[in-house]
Amino acid sequence: QPGYPPQPGYPPQPGYPAQPGYGVQPGYPAQPGFPTDQPPPYSAAQPGMGFQPSGYGGGAPAGQPGMPPTIFIHGGVNPEPYNVSGSGAGGVYQPGTVGASMGSGRNDLPKLDDAALAATGLGNSFGDKAIRHAFVRKVYFILMIQLLFTVGVVALFTFHDGLKRFVQRNMWVYFMSYAVFLVTYITLVCCSGVRRKYPGNMIMLAVFTLAMSYMTGTISSFYDTKIVLMTLGITTVICFLISLFAMQTKYDFTGAHVYLFVLGMVLLIFGIIAIFTRSQIMQTVYSAGIALLFSMYLVYDTQRLMGGKKYELSPEEHVYGALTLYIDVVQIFMALLSLSKN
Repeated sequence: QPGYPPQPGYPPQPGYPAQPGYGVQPGYPAQPGFPTDQPPPYSAAQPGMGFQPSGYGGGAPAGQPGMPPTIFIHGGVNPEPYNVSGSGAGGVYQPGTVGASMGSGRNDLPKLDDAALAATGLGNSFGDKAIRHAFVRKVYFILMIQLLFTVGVVALFTFHDGLKRFVQRNMWVYFMSYAVFLVTYITLVCCSGVRRKYPGNMIMLAVFTLAMSYMTGTISSFYDTKIVLMTLGITTVICFLISLFAMQTKYDFTGAHVYLFVLGMVLLIFGIIAIFTRSQIMQTVYSAGIALLFSMYLVYDTQRLMGGKKYELSPEEHVYGALTLYIDVVQIFMALLSLSKN
């Protein structure tokens, strides 16, 4: 073809006529036996299709963008950068950080709020409102049965003259009940395996309630019937108001367990002194202090039961939750009963 002169120094080989439309590539000497008047296979009219001089030098063809260095690397496919947080700013993932984040507890991942955890089902069990409400209903159902049984025993020992005389003359039964109370209470509080395993936990709680009810009924038998009934009514109102306050207030009382413990130790020492002094004033102060202490414990235990505070009960601790609330209510009743006598 005209316009494609043969390469200098390479004369055409005889016996091979020149083929139309095939020329030698620029920069490549003509091979023996091939005509030199052929055009290159890819002309300048086709941009981006020309080969690199001196063969394949390891790069992409001229005019074509090379492969991005983030697509194929050693170790597999490296993803393009993306926004982890889902927002337009910040939280951009950089290649090579996946392994580091997995090794460091994935602290670079976004934190989900309670609503997102509830929607995904990945939140903790007590954070689920349905589980929490079921737990609270179960605890208060057990507590209601305990209190109804105790009120029945108190009423029986107070109104029935024969039982009243029996429990007052046989105080050894009272002390046996006190021993059973201590054993069952320590077992349920200290042994999580016992209080969580059904039906042993319910049996232990029933024995504990029976012993506590007998002790409460025995003490109530020494008081006038009207005083007992009045104290029952006052205790009901106070416990209801305290529980309502604990559920509605924004203040967190679950972190005050240290102060409650210190106050309990002070009242214990004060009570021992009041026993030996036999002072009516000290006994009155002691009874008022006990009523105040267990009223504060009722707030503390109610907030732990409801959850959402610094410390909260596990959904598996329905026996422990009922146990603590039951003791709070009974101790408030006993303290108010002692105050009415004084």
